[in-house]
Amino acid sequence: MTTNLSVQSELEPAQLLQWYVECGVDECISDQEINWFEKKSEAPLKQQVSVNSPKPRPQTPTAPLASNRELIEEAKQMAAGCDSLSALNAAILEFDGCSLKKTASNTVFCDGNPDSDIMLIGEAPGADEDRIGKPFVGQAGKLLDRMFATINMNREQDFYITNVLPWRPPGNRKPTDQECDLCLPFLKRHIELFNPKMIVLIGGTSATAILNTKTGITKLRGKWYDYALGEQKIPLMPIFHPAYLLRQPQCKKQAWHDLLTIKERLES
Repeated sequence: MTTNLSVQSELEPAQLLQWYVECGVDECISDQEINWFEKKSEAPLKQQVSVNSPKPRPQTPTAPLASNRELIEEAKQMAAGCDSLSALNAAILEFDGCSLKKTASNTVFCDGNPDSDIMLIGEAPGADEDRIGKPFVGQAGKLLDRMFATINMNREQDFYITNVLPWRPPGNRKPTDQECDLCLPFLKRHIELFNPKMIVLIGGTSATAILNTKTGITKLRGKWYDYALGEQKIPLMPIFHPAYLLRQPQCKKQAWHDLLTIKERLES
């Protein structure tokens, strides 16, 4: 539709709105029409717009945000007060110090056999895990099950799985160091309560968080480390995350070697 300013008054409201849209008008700044082709000083316009602008809301005092150190201390106290896995799960559900909880659909605590001797620790839930509420149930989880099936192990009987983070980072992004630090007290208490005879760290995030190192997974994987649990020294091995193997299938040979090493250690 084409028209000019002299015939705007003759148009129906719907036609006039259509004409405005075609001209690129997408916002109304005043209740009164303004002829932008007539050059005037800016003062009356600013005054007119300010009259029609909403008044700013009064600022209400808000409580200062807790520092990351205070939140970590709160997590430590909550975790220390748990004497069972179910109590720890309840404490994590109650903890509001991690912002990931606000964007997640579910808190993902664990899966597998709680009476087994092997503890697998992954990084964080993905989209499928967040939706279902269990760790390693998506494509990476299916590959993980197939990997351990090759050494005659399955999650229903032979191992137990959890994550460093119980909540999914938006968009499946990599967890930040601050997020890992916040959740680490719960994970350490999780290990204490489960009391495994062997720990397998799945992926770089879990390996660097538990081992407290900046070394990458490609250098950490396939080697045995000791995890101190009281006076115990629990054997621990990092391996590639199955999601990484889906992207880098050429690394499956190294993953197979690591699985055989785990099997040999279990049999001995």
